[in-house]
Amino acid sequence: MLKQYLQFKLSQKLSPQQIQLMKLIQLPTQAFEQRLKQEMEENPALEGGKEENIDDNYDEFDNTDDNYDDSETIGEDINVDEYLSDDDIPDYRTQTNNYSADDDDKDIPFAAGTSFTQYLTNQLNTFRLSDNERDIAEFLVGSVDESGYIRRSLTDIADDLAFTQNVYTDEKSIEKVLHIVHQLDPAGVGARNLQECLSIQLHRKEKNPDVELAIAIIDKAFDQFTKKHYKKLLQKFDISEIQLKDAIDEIEHLNPKPGGSYAGNNKIVEHIVPDFAIKIIDGELELTLNGRNAPELHVSREYSDMMKGYKESKDKSKSQKDAVIFIKQKLDAAKWFIEAIKQRQQTLFVTMSAIMHYQQEYFLTGDERKLKPMILKDIADEIEMDVSTVSRVANSKYVDTPYGTKLVKEFFSESMTNDQGEEVSTREIKKILETVIEEENKRKPLTDEKLASILLEKGYPIARRTVAKYREQLDIPVARLRKKI
Repeated sequence: MLKQYLQFKLSQKLSPQQIQLMKLIQLPTQAFEQRLKQEMEENPALEGGKEENIDDNYDEFDNTDDNYDDSETIGEDINVDEYLSDDDIPDYRTQTNNYSADDDDKDIPFAAGTSFTQYLTNQLNTFRLSDNERDIAEFLVGSVDESGYIRRSLTDIADDLAFTQNVYTDEKSIEKVLHIVHQLDPAGVGARNLQECLSIQLHRKEKNPDVELAIAIIDKAFDQFTKKHYKKLLQKFDISEIQLKDAIDEIEHLNPKPGGSYAGNNKIVEHIVPDFAIKIIDGELELTLNGRNAPELHVSREYSDMMKGYKESKDKSKSQKDAVIFIKQKLDAAKWFIEAIKQRQQTLFVTMSAIMHYQQEYFLTGDERKLKPMILKDIADEIEMDVSTVSRVANSKYVDTPYGTKLVKEFFSESMTNDQGEEVSTREIKKILETVIEEENKRKPLTDEKLASILLEKGYPIARRTVAKYREQLDIPVARLRKKI
């Protein structure tokens, strides 16, 4: 049996303007500039720079003429008078801009250079190779990653050569050419794993007892070396601790990522442009927003004139009405965008200002131990905004401080209670943990259990598992791998 009934339901929906604002807030300065450029290219009703004759208050749109029909509409919902009225001056017309175009240098010079792959390929010209060998060598060089390794099996390389280059060969021939690639600079390039990379570098060094022993350790006892089983190495090679220490010193001076040492590499470098700047002036903190986040925008006068011209014309054709609908859409979009930019500036400044005052002790001293526990909700409650808005500001924005350029989200941390019942930041505990490990005896590194005991003595009751978690977050290896002879 079918039934009909009415149901009331409340639902929240985001308007296109709110979505646009959230996306703009999330963008860092450089991405924001690109988005601004894109919007100005797509919307001819939006213009940059200062607007000329800004004080005339739209006099040319004075609608006191008796010939005007105040109720003139196009279709059902477009009122031309809304775009010509002189009663209210739009907010964007009264907005002031305190940022100078000279505040920031917008040009970032890029140095031209030769790519790492081309650098290696050029070196092949110094070897006498057959056409087949050169094809294989160039393919191998093209397989070298940014770290300088070839992380593919010879079988896969042979298959790819056959399918993509029409070069039919076997693994033995590829390995022969690979040894030629291993002679290229920087030393260690073309290695298939870390052991081979270190071995290649050691074999190219001038031979002496320390280097010879280092080669033996890498080639014959690599597993024991990586696990720092020094006693087994002493027994295996029948050497003294001093000899082992000298050999390990040779190994530690090698480059595990030879590709990273290529200075001419022209890969794209990420340039960080701080979105905020914090300075200490007369003992007080001063926050400024990067001027590039506050562009001068206004609605095109030409488009407004087109709207006026349509109203003044007596004969209104369908094509004219279609044009006015298009103009109306562009004018609306321009005004929405200008308002969104203004709200973005305000949101960024208010959020960062709240963070700055919350972490005032840190910004005045630069001591990470002064960082207070702070989560997104703390700032959201302070500025009476949603947590998601604070998250968008924190996750992608940088602030220039007297202690370096920092990612805003680095100032957020969880809290724990010390033995005196005070809330302390986990960042403070990590800093103390890092200091304790730096000062430990490297011949007998401290275990996680011992580190937990030391932190407890300092007033931080933390479980061993938590110490292990913090140590991993600091990218510090376990005690056994920190051991030095």
